Amino acid sequence: MSISTRSFVSVDGISKRYASEDVLRGCDVRVEQHETLAVLGRSGSGKTTLLKVLAGLESADAGRVVVGRRPLDGVPPHKRGVVYLSQEPLLFPHLSACENVAFAARLRGDKDAEERAHALLSDLEVAEHAHKKPEQLSGGQQQRVAFGRAAMAHPDLLLLDEPFGKLDVETRATMQDLYARIAHEQGLTALFVTHDLKEALRVGDAFGLMVAGKLAQYPSREAFVADPATGVRDELRFWENVAERSAATLNLS
Repeated sequence: MSISTRSFVSVDGISKRYASEDVLRGCDVRVEQHETLAVLGRSGSGKTTLLKVLAGLESADAGRVVVGRRPLDGVPPHKRGVVYLSQEPLLFPHLSACENVAFAARLRGDKDAEERAHALLSDLEVAEHAHKKPEQLSGGQQQRVAFGRAAMAHPDLLLLDEPFGKLDVETRATMQDLYARIAHEQGLTALFVTHDLKEALRVGDAFGLMVAGKLAQYPSREAFVADPATGVRDELRFWENVAERSAATLNLS
């Protein structure tokens, strides 16, 4: 599968071993600027370890990470220009929703941080909760605020580790749509990992499949859908069978 070799994010030959287990095995990644690479993979495939290596939270045994032509070898997490967002919102409990979102911008001395935070909370459909502390928010509301805080930080690379995995089905679908819209509006460059096929298709601009510590990337959405290994064909076949059975039942009634 042919992918670009000159990309905004270039990860080459990343390997990571824990005890006797090879978690990442010469993993290569390419992400273009202002796009979301959705990486599909089962639990234990190495998705989270890959993100932690990119974030500087884990060290690789081999390989190289370059973001925006800047090598990140040896660069500490807080100087990488990379933000990691997981299933746990990890909001500052003593700050309001608005203050959480505005936090990074205020650190940069942005005088309009609060105004822009309010605007982003409005886009995330939680503006009426701007004054509330995290403990007063639902799980879905907390995750919207956490995503808003990540977006306001304007990272060179946003890493999302199944961020909506703990939400109910309806809230999760809403968050996927909100993410896709705001990521495009904000011009985010992101790597979004998930075990959910529908989520990958919903949030991704580009696509990859993680299996046993190696990542296969696809040149297009069509190529991702066409590969039997991704499971898209099985999913389509399932719903086609459901439709056929429903039609047959209606004809008999």
